[in-house]
Amino acid sequence: MSASRRSEPQTNSSTEVTVDRVYDGDLYVRVSTIGKIGDRPFVLVPGIGVSSNYFERLAPNLNRFGPVHALDLPGFAGVPHPRSALSIRGYADLVGRVIDEFGLVDPIVVGHSMGTQIVSDLASRRPEITTLVLIGPVVNASERRIAVQAVRFLQSAWHEPGRVKFLAVSSYLLCGFRWFFRVLPRMMSFPLETRLPLVRANTLVIRGEHDAVAPRDWVTRVGRLLPHSRSWEMPDSAHSVMHAHAEEVARLCVAFAEHPGTDDDTLRTYDLSADDIPDAEDEKPPADAAKGIAGRLTETVGILTDNDEVIARGKTMHAESMNDPDKTSR
Repeated sequence: MSASRRSEPQTNSSTEVTVDRVYDGDLYVRVSTIGKIGDRPFVLVPGIGVSSNYFERLAPNLNRFGPVHALDLPGFAGVPHPRSALSIRGYADLVGRVIDEFGLVDPIVVGHSMGTQIVSDLASRRPEITTLVLIGPVVNASERRIAVQAVRFLQSAWHEPGRVKFLAVSSYLLCGFRWFFRVLPRMMSFPLETRLPLVRANTLVIRGEHDAVAPRDWVTRVGRLLPHSRSWEMPDSAHSVMHAHAEEVARLCVAFAEHPGTDDDTLRTYDLSADDIPDAEDEKPPADAAKGIAGRLTETVGILTDNDEVIARGKTMHAESMNDPDKTSR
């Protein structure tokens, strides 16, 4: 990796979102892109049932360093699903197709929850992927039972901010419980531990302190199974750690991509003491909150009417509602 890459953020991070589709036969992946310049692109893959909006706070922070492509996979976020449930390998092949169609060179590939299975399978077969980020990897091999995972999900959800809970409910409604439960067995049975030793990429593993879905002992094992990895735990966060602590996760991703360092599977705790974390990060000023709601409604209309331009407009409005001028002017 070139030593000339710097960790200084771009000063012209964007709030404009564009939406494209990458087809594979009758299937397509919806790709929401923010930013056009930067050292390296990011590809963000969400978990089961949810949408690219789970990265709504992480993407703008990463965009200060490079263009960000957040994916909505078939069956999720209003993207039509095929007649039969896709396998993890099938989803991984679609992510690979996005990378190829966009002509992305050495992207930093980020997966969350089931997305960690997808990107791990892809990276295990694509040695040209040199940097991988796994956030809340699933499923804990010692708890690969739906009833147990349901309990773990509820335990983790208790510690999630209200915005994440709202995103989850709205995403599952768009996905539909029928499709969710058709894909769920594929996720539950996927043996992540057999794919990890085949991943040659430098891999960053991140978990939240209260993430019962990806417990500490399991994440430690994940780090040890990867040939080249470093692992971090973020305090005061749960399964959707990239939402509650988006800036910190973005810093970890970029710093790791630039300086992977020596292989070390020790699980470290991220030190938040040097970071200026607002006391009520989940709150927004009324004007911004109103614009954010309007953006979300516009996006939903676009999804229901199958109009990518309207989806892009809604996502842009929502991104503008979260924009902090102090960050983009640094």
